[in-house]
Amino acid sequence: MKFLADFFPVILFFVAYKLYGIYVATAVAIASSVVQVAYGWLRKRHVEKMHLITFGILLVFGGLTILLQDRTFIMWKPSVINWLFGATFLASQYIGKKPLVQRMMESSISVPDPVWKRLNLTWSLFFILLGFLNLYVANDFFVVEHQLMELTGLQQIDYDNCSQHFQGNELEMCNTAHTLEETWVNFKLFGIMGLTLGFIILQAFYLARHINDDEPESINT
Repeated sequence: MKFLADFFPVILFFVAYKLYGIYVATAVAIASSVVQVAYGWLRKRHVEKMHLITFGILLVFGGLTILLQDRTFIMWKPSVINWLFGATFLASQYIGKKPLVQRMMESSISVPDPVWKRLNLTWSLFFILLGFLNLYVANDFFVVEHQLMELTGLQQIDYDNCSQHFQGNELEMCNTAHTLEETWVNFKLFGIMGLTLGFIILQAFYLARHINDDEPESINT
């Protein structure tokens, strides 16, 4: 349930995008993130740092997306968030007495310190690679959009109504850009969430192999 709760704004973004387009979806994601933070505070008088960081970045990049009518900002947001998380985990590997993943999980599981350090480093690499993967998926859209803007001289393009504004090659490019935008939105939900869930499952198997390593050996009497 917590896994789904963490992806609550992303799920609502996906639904709103399918119904109303990317700008309404961005506004919905910001509103749902506000609800997520407020609910945590009202229920527990505590807000998870991850939710606060995500809300702050979403507010900045989502706000710029809506204000400037430029979807580039919201498409960069997942990369910025994942790189920030990756850098935080990596910094905790060398700063402080315990890596971040150990501080988060040691109350419920006990494994040797070297296992915590390896797991923490793996989480850092996962977040960093996920950020680059998001850009890789979004880059095809950026390329086509740039070409279409150069061809038409427009700075803002309504990809939801390509046939109303373009003909011929321009229409084909607009439809291609819209398809690539949809591909990114699908990846944002199913790709990132699926990869994260798969990584968590692999982490559980890895921890299960070492969970008894930290227990003292029994003494035969």
